[in-house]
Amino acid sequence: MGHSKSVDASESEGRKGRERALRGRLVMVGIAAAALVLLLGGAGRTPIAARQQAVSPGVQAASPAATHDENVGLKPGAKEKNGNPGLKPAGTADARDAGLKPGATRVVGYQIDARLDPAKKTVDASETLSYHNFTGEPLDTFPFHLYLNAFQPTSTFMREVRLNGTRDAGPDSKWDPKHYGAIEVKSLEVEGQGDLTKQMQFVQPDDHNSDDRTVFQVKLPRPVAPGADVVFKIAFHDQLPEVLERTGYKRNFFMVAQWFPKVGVWWHGAWNCHQFHATSEFFADFGVFDVKATVPDNYLVGSTGDVVSVVPNSDKTRTFTWHAEDIHDFAWTASPDYTLVEDSWRSSSGSAGTVHIHLLLSPGHQSARDRYLQVIKGTMDRFDKWYGPYPYDRITLVDPPAGAAAAGGMEYPTLITCGSSWWIPEGLRVVELVTEHEFGHQYWYGMVATNEFEEAWMDEGINSYTEAKIMASLYGDRTSAIDLWGMTAADADLLRRDYVSLPDTDPMSHFAWQFMSSNAYGDISYGKTATVLLTLEGIIGADTMQKAMRTYFMRYRFTHPTGTDFIKTIEEVSGRDLGWYFQQALYGTNVLDYEVLDIRSDRADWYVNDPPQEKTEEKKGVTPYRDTVLVHRKGDFVMPVEVEVKFDNGERILEKWDGRDRWVRFSYEKKAKVVSAEIDPQHTVRLDTNFFNNSQTDEASARATWKLAVYWQFAVQFAGELLAWLA
Repeated sequence: MGHSKSVDASESEGRKGRERALRGRLVMVGIAAAALVLLLGGAGRTPIAARQQAVSPGVQAASPAATHDENVGLKPGAKEKNGNPGLKPAGTADARDAGLKPGATRVVGYQIDARLDPAKKTVDASETLSYHNFTGEPLDTFPFHLYLNAFQPTSTFMREVRLNGTRDAGPDSKWDPKHYGAIEVKSLEVEGQGDLTKQMQFVQPDDHNSDDRTVFQVKLPRPVAPGADVVFKIAFHDQLPEVLERTGYKRNFFMVAQWFPKVGVWWHGAWNCHQFHATSEFFADFGVFDVKATVPDNYLVGSTGDVVSVVPNSDKTRTFTWHAEDIHDFAWTASPDYTLVEDSWRSSSGSAGTVHIHLLLSPGHQSARDRYLQVIKGTMDRFDKWYGPYPYDRITLVDPPAGAAAAGGMEYPTLITCGSSWWIPEGLRVVELVTEHEFGHQYWYGMVATNEFEEAWMDEGINSYTEAKIMASLYGDRTSAIDLWGMTAADADLLRRDYVSLPDTDPMSHFAWQFMSSNAYGDISYGKTATVLLTLEGIIGADTMQKAMRTYFMRYRFTHPTGTDFIKTIEEVSGRDLGWYFQQALYGTNVLDYEVLDIRSDRADWYVNDPPQEKTEEKKGVTPYRDTVLVHRKGDFVMPVEVEVKFDNGERILEKWDGRDRWVRFSYEKKAKVVSAEIDPQHTVRLDTNFFNNSQTDEASARATWKLAVYWQFAVQFAGELLAWLA
C-alpha cells in the first residue's frame, strides 16, 4: 500500500477486505487469511467444532441439466422472431401473480435499441424514456446518471480510488488508458418541446468537482404537470473500459452494465441523483424495460428479463429483444465462449411458479457447474421459505472468464455475476458464497429498492446477514465458509472479523462515499451490519427476527424504504423499543467490549493462622468462602449481558447486568470456590470485539495453547500447499 501501482493490480488488490472478498471475490489467499485470523482471534471463545455435514438435508443436488449454446433466456415455447411468448399483460392472474407481485409503481418506461461493436469495444444506442410524474407537483428539471463517465482520470470516482482504493484497485493506482470508459449523449429531444441537447448541463451535487461528468441535468421549456407523462428521446455512445468495477470487456467477453442514461429518483420532495463514487452503488425507480441488442451471430447473450425474439440479420449479426417489468435496471452480457447450462427451480411451498435458471459458464470453469446449481437452488428455497416469494420467472448466473474477476460479484434484476476459477476445492466455498450473496440482492436491492448511495447498509448489510443465515443452513453453522484440510470457518465469523478490524471509524448510517476508506465502507456496511443483526437475534429471538425480516420484505417490496422503516418494522414485530440499541449500533461508533476482570475466592476464616487444608474432594463443601466476580465494560457500547458463574461444587449461577455502570462486582458467600466466570455464555452478543477477555478461570488451562498450536500447524500446511500450487 502507498507505493505506486497500476490499476491492472485489480486481480490481486481487489480481493482484500470484505468489499473485495465478497465482491471480487474470496480468492483462495484472501479467504484463507481471513479464516486464519478468525481462528486465532476466536481462540478465547468456544472451540471450533468438528466438521459438519457439507450440505444440509433437503438441499437439492444439481439435477441433470441441458447444456447448449443457443438463445439464453428464451423461454420454453418462445418464438425466435415475433410475438410476446409467455409475457402476460399486467393484472393477468396465475400461480405466480396470486399474492406474489403487489405491483410496483411504474414511474419509468425504457425502450433501448443498442448495437455492440466487439472490435471497437463500443455500444451505440437510442433510448426512449417515458416518465410519469407521480410527484404531485410540476417538474421542469430532470437529472440523469451517466455512470460510465466515472472511468476517467479526473472523475470523482478516480479521485477517491487514488485516495482510498476500491474493490479493484489500491490507493495511488496509476492510470491506465485501457480502463477509460465513457458515455456520450449525442442528442436529447423531449416530445413536444424540441431538441434540448444544448440545454444539458453537467452537475456535481456531492463534491462540486467540475471535472466529474457522471450526472447531467436538463431544464425543460415547459414543466411536466402532476400526473402527466414526458418522453425523452436520447441517442448515446458507450466506450466500454477493460473490465473494471462491474462493467466492461475482457478479450471477447462483454459485461454491459450501467450503460445507459438513467433518470434520477424524485424522493422526499427533491431529486436524488448522486454522482458515481468509488464505494457507492445505485438507486432508481421501477418501471418497464424493452431492450434490443444487436451482436455478432456467434455470441451467446444473457440479460435481465425475458427474451421476446431473436432475429438473424444479413450482416452476420443477431438482434435480441427483451422485456422486463417491475425492475429498476437492465444489464446484459455477451461472449462467443460461454457454455449455457439450463435448469429450473420450483418452490416446495407452491408460493411461486417455475423459475428458469440460466448459467453462463466461461471456459475452464466446468467443474463449478454443479456447485452453482446446487447453491442457487438451496438459496432460492431458503429465501422463499424465510422471507418471501421470488416473483420473476428466471434468474441468470454469469460466470466471468479468467482475467475478468472485476465483473464478478455483482447484482442486477434477474441477473447476477458470480465467480469461479479453474480449480477451487469444494471445502473453500468461494463459488457458493458469491452466488448466495448476489442472489440475495434480488430481494434487498432488486425488490426492496433502498437508496444505496445514502444507506448502503440496508442492501449490503442486510444481505450479508441473510447470507450468513442461509450459508449456515446449507453448509453447517461452523463450516459455512471453509471446510478444508481440517480448517473450518463460519461465514458469520468472517463477517464479524471484518467488523472487528475497523469497529469505530464510521457509523453504519454514513453515506457510502463518506466512510474513512474503502475498507471501512466494506467492513462496516457488510461486516458490522451483519453482526449487528445477528446480535439483535439474541435480543429479540431468532424466530421473531425471521418473522420481522419477512414482514419487512413483504411490506416494502417494490418500494424505496428507509432505515427508519426497517427499525419500525423490527420494533413492531418484536414488541420492543429498540432505540437504545440502534442509536449505538447504527447511528453511533460505540464499541462493545466487556471483560471478566477478576474472579476471587477468599476463605471466610482467612485470619486463622493455620486453617485446615482441603486436599481431597471429600473435604469440599466444608469451608466457607467469600467469592467475587468483577466484570468491566471496557467499551462505550452499553448492552445488557448475562454472566455465568461456576463453582467447584457444580453449582451455576446466571447473573444479569444492564451494563450501565462501568463495572459490577457479584459477591457470594458459599462453601464452594468460584472456578470460572463467562460473559454471554450463549454466545449471542457477536458485537463484542474481544472474545478473549469474556471469560476467566481459577486455574490456567493448556487447551488454548494447544488449540493455537494446532491452528498454526494448519496455517503452515496451508501455506505450503498454496505455494506448491502457485509454483
